[in-house]
Amino acid sequence: MSDSVKDRVIAIIAEQAVLEPSDVKMDSTLEDLGIDSLGLVESIFAIEEAFDIQVPFNANDPSESEFDISSVAAIVRAVEGLVADQNA
Repeated sequence: MSDSVKDRVIAIIAEQAVLEPSDVKMDSTLEDLGIDSLGLVESIFAIEEAFDIQVPFNANDPSESEFDISSVAAIVRAVEGLVADQNA
């Protein structure tokens, strides 16, 4: 796992949750962190901007999205994959 991607994603999620990055654990869910649907969408936009990527996420139907938001670790893995695809 790339530390820079991991650290940046955690920083974005922590900002949305109004937490310190050290309070965001890899096995935390967004719900655990108190991030609602609006916070999720804002996090997605922030991730897209930070990494200059397009996240395949449907805010109207998150369960139909290809982007796994089940945990912080899943989000980090998904972003790493999108960054790798973009750089390929």
